[in-house]
Amino acid sequence: MKIKERTNGGDATRWPLLEPPEQRRPRAHRPTLLKQRPWHVLEAPTGELPAVDAEEAMGPQLPDEATVNFVLDLSLRIGEVQMASGAGASDVTATILAIAGALGLPHCEVDVIFTSITVTCHRGTDLTPITALRVVRSRSLDYTRLTGTEKLVRKIVRGHMGAEQAQTELERITSAPHPYPRWVATLSWGGVAAFVTILLGGGFDIALVAFVISGVIDRVGRVVNRYGLPFFFQQVIGGLVATLSAMVIVSSNVLTTDKPTLVVAAAVTVLLSGLSTVSAVQDAITGYNVTAAGRTMETALMSAGLIAGVVLALRIAVMLGLPRTPLPEVTGSTPQQLPLVVLGGAGAAACFALASYSKMRAMLVAAAAGGIGAAVYGALMLARLDGVSSSAVAATLVGFCGGVLARRLGVTPLVVAVSGITPLLPGLSTYRGLYQIGVEPSGDISMLMTAVAIGLALAAGVVLGEWLAQPVRTGLGRLERRFAGPRMAGPLEPTERSLE
Repeated sequence: MKIKERTNGGDATRWPLLEPPEQRRPRAHRPTLLKQRPWHVLEAPTGELPAVDAEEAMGPQLPDEATVNFVLDLSLRIGEVQMASGAGASDVTATILAIAGALGLPHCEVDVIFTSITVTCHRGTDLTPITALRVVRSRSLDYTRLTGTEKLVRKIVRGHMGAEQAQTELERITSAPHPYPRWVATLSWGGVAAFVTILLGGGFDIALVAFVISGVIDRVGRVVNRYGLPFFFQQVIGGLVATLSAMVIVSSNVLTTDKPTLVVAAAVTVLLSGLSTVSAVQDAITGYNVTAAGRTMETALMSAGLIAGVVLALRIAVMLGLPRTPLPEVTGSTPQQLPLVVLGGAGAAACFALASYSKMRAMLVAAAAGGIGAAVYGALMLARLDGVSSSAVAATLVGFCGGVLARRLGVTPLVVAVSGITPLLPGLSTYRGLYQIGVEPSGDISMLMTAVAIGLALAAGVVLGEWLAQPVRTGLGRLERRFAGPRMAGPLEPTERSLE
């Protein structure tokens, strides 16, 4: 690699690394020692070793340490955005490797755990490796930021943008405000609850009440979040407000219906929707067990807070002598109700995408995914299939459709997957299980375990659907067919140098 000499005026030398890759002269590929004769790894130390020339011992030709640190920092910042938005560890790893390889760092190692990302660039035997680390401190659902970052990654990998331009663009993406005001997100969370109520068979009066209560819960959570209250206690407050509100509504005869608890079920679904169950299952399946354990612990802790809030509200209702709300059975809908089920699924998915700050195209794709998933789930329930199996099949189809169509429509598959399964979250089953534990003397945890099984089936089904979509996705290349794991975010394939 040729380097421009520094002038007497002190102008900084500009490395070809910071220019788009198509302007750089391709470097001949030099196979490493291991890939020349891999069987020597299994031989005894006294066995014959292949000769190593001086050029190979020096390692790959890399720029100075400042430039390497610049590229590593850019890669880490992009990985942090993905991790904070709920992307899986395998997606973050592949993205960082692709960016580093495209910007001239072919030999890197990435270690992703739940709270930090570490990248090491190897520079041969004569130079010490350069390591950079970044801590993921905050997590938020901003799918506009995630989609913008993914578009930036594609430009870098395809050679349309250099490192300096990418750094500027990343700063613009991460510092930009949300595309919608905060009150729009509040109305969207209320819309999720309203459409979930319709999906569960409730009337429009119950949907309106669920809309109001979920909006109030979101605003209360917003207020207590300003004071730094841990999210666990925010879940407790949410479950408490939702359940007590339903009890008060029943006692005051505001609703003339036999299904007032659908209000609580819808609110529980909203509180469950923000958990990273899909990412936890994806990490466990793809072998990132430490990150999967961290995500699972977070999901379990947040669910425990919700359980504590609901059970506390039920206990308070019993102490105050409030009338008990009848529990509707978890049954399938009739063929006449199937269009309402599809409407509820599509509306809930679209509202969730809007609450997560998605653009219009992503909302429409999410609505289609939610409608398809709800239609399949409703049809299977009509065929007398159990809830766990119906949820798994519906989620698999959602993941498959998202994997095939989402990228061609310019939408991140993770947005489609999470939004598409949100209407199918087991809010009603969860509330029934908690009611049995908190109120009924002889209650057991079988219904609650069923709710847990449905949640895991939804997450695993989405990951399986994305994996099944890989062989049939249009435009498959040799590199993508060699990639093993399901992809929810990031580039479709790593760079060629990271595979060969």
